[in-house]
Amino acid sequence: MSKSSAPQAHDGALLDPDRVLTAVDNGLRTLFAPALSTRPTPGESLPDGALRPWQRRVSARLMRVNHSGEVSAQGLYQGQMAVARDAHVRALLARAAREETEHLAWTEQRLAELNSRKSLLNPVWYAGSFALGVAFGLLGDRWNLGFLAETERQVESHLDGHLERLPNEDQRSRAIVEQMKNDEAGHAVAAQREGAVRLPVSLGVAMRLASKLMTGCSLWI
Repeated sequence: MSKSSAPQAHDGALLDPDRVLTAVDNGLRTLFAPALSTRPTPGESLPDGALRPWQRRVSARLMRVNHSGEVSAQGLYQGQMAVARDAHVRALLARAAREETEHLAWTEQRLAELNSRKSLLNPVWYAGSFALGVAFGLLGDRWNLGFLAETERQVESHLDGHLERLPNEDQRSRAIVEQMKNDEAGHAVAAQREGAVRLPVSLGVAMRLASKLMTGCSLWI
């Protein structure tokens, strides 16, 4: 892997057809099939406290946002993997994507327990995130990893905010968010360890603004 922090042109085919087909399959399963987790759902042994109606609404909206975030994460990782040149980088992205699939299952389950629904905009989030993942992947593997690290740092901060807003009585939702936060931090550390570049501050700001748009819409739609 090149040690240069400058964007690199992708050598060979821009998009591997097999990886594109895999991404399409993943997208269909993400959007239309129940997500599966190999790990137990965090907090499933905790009592599901009697939440007041307003507390249930707050929890449902926040978990819907988190579910949409996991849909976006699947799109991002699939887009990045479609153009990543280094097999080791693809393997790292694949491991992260598997954990994000577990997060998808946990938030989906919690939404059902709260008698709520997924965001109607999830297909938009997946498609847009896939395109963004491809765009960064084409800059080269170190930029690919840099985008992964910055995304996960911002998600970790976002989940901190949700822990402040979730009702204390909703122990199950809080346990899920806590574990998701720990996993996201691990993804960022792994990307940095593999040589991720530090993205320009302006790009990080743009990513936060895009995230606010997504979370604001998913909160209600």
